[in-house]
Amino acid sequence: MLRFLSPSSLLGSQGLSPEIKAIRERLETTSKETVTGRYEDMTKHLSGRISQAMLGQKAIDDIEQQGVRINIREGRLDLTQRSLEVVQTSVSGLSARMQAAMGSEDTASKNATARDSKAALNESFSALNARYGERYLFSGDAATTPPFASVDDLLSDIRQIAIAATDEGDFATQLDTYFNSPTGGWRTNIYAGTDIASNPDSVPGTDDSIIKIVSGLAVMALSGANEALPLFNGASNPVFAAAQSLANGQTALTNLRASVGLSQAQVETDKESLSVEKTVLTASFNELTARDQYEAASELKDLESSLEAAYTLTARLANLTLLNFLR
Repeated sequence: MLRFLSPSSLLGSQGLSPEIKAIRERLETTSKETVTGRYEDMTKHLSGRISQAMLGQKAIDDIEQQGVRINIREGRLDLTQRSLEVVQTSVSGLSARMQAAMGSEDTASKNATARDSKAALNESFSALNARYGERYLFSGDAATTPPFASVDDLLSDIRQIAIAATDEGDFATQLDTYFNSPTGGWRTNIYAGTDIASNPDSVPGTDDSIIKIVSGLAVMALSGANEALPLFNGASNPVFAAAQSLANGQTALTNLRASVGLSQAQVETDKESLSVEKTVLTASFNELTARDQYEAASELKDLESSLEAAYTLTARLANLTLLNFLR
């Protein structure tokens, strides 16, 4: 309750200064409370409820930290989904085009599809080297390392396999070893990440969809006339197999993207739940700690009036004292 000053209280041995000082201090405190909506002296206001308020604040802080972690997870999942979408879009139609070109012995179409396959391979590698913050998304647990080397390095390896292979069967065996063996060239020369990832949201570069797509694209990219690789000439079985590998990889990629989509949906659900929980906890905390801003504004107005009255009275008393002295 605001106490108005009486003349007798102002004319004590200490004069007006202590009373004015007290009003000014209270005015400053109330001004802050009007802006912040919180009591300035929280310990005094809470009294025996301070432990309850501290627990409430900790709960709110914990939720905010969870929110930060969820936002980071959301960002990583969104970028993972966009990267996989780039891969899927870049390879769309290439398998069917290659099979059609070889089935009709259309050399021009086959060469064009080979060029487009190499372009898709470059685009896919670029997308799969995506990084969120300081973490590469497709490196497994080696998240600080770019996952994939250059497309030229990959094509150089596959080209050497095609040249060295004694026949189509030998090529298929060597290609399988290259991509699927722990000591194969894919893991030793191209992919720098780990085979597994402790983070369930991470997609390592050894995922079945990536292996099938990349292996299919690599062989198709080398099937053009400019490469002059006898094993890939005409209606080549290895090239047919590569086109089928690409098609299988696209199916696996669709399933992978669906799985990532489920994780994204779960993140949205978690965010909504966290928001509701924070709203409830904040309301409870505010009941303990919040200063009624209407009440604070009203008190501020009264304090300003009291301060103005005190200054006016000070001036009058000073004039009266001077007049008494002159008399």
